[in-house]
Amino acid sequence: MSFVRRTLEALAGLSSTRWSYAITNPELLDTVLAQQTATATREAVDHAYEAYLFNVDELHLQPGLLEARSDLLADVHYLEGLLIAARARNLAPELIERLAAAVDTGHELTVHLADAARATLTDH
Repeated sequence: MSFVRRTLEALAGLSSTRWSYAITNPELLDTVLAQQTATATREAVDHAYEAYLFNVDELHLQPGLLEARSDLLADVHYLEGLLIAARARNLAPELIERLAAAVDTGHELTVHLADAARATLTDH
């Protein structure tokens, strides 16, 4: 069994949503990123089907929107902490720039989700 495969299987066994180690091999990092995308893509079909089944009107969408926004806010605050640490330690400018962009995009998405939640109140 290859090192990459053993490592991916070990990663799959982790139950934590936060990484507690760093990957220094660029190929392995690309593999982990691809694996994350593949997993999310596979799960997207189930999410779409369940959303179609259970969300029959505006108000049915609201709990999911609020949950997604809450999760995203927590993730954005975590990213802000990473950004603060990166800036304080004068890490690579490209890293700081990309983290700042992720934080800004996350905040923008929370605004869109709040607007969508408000839009569930139409006609009610």
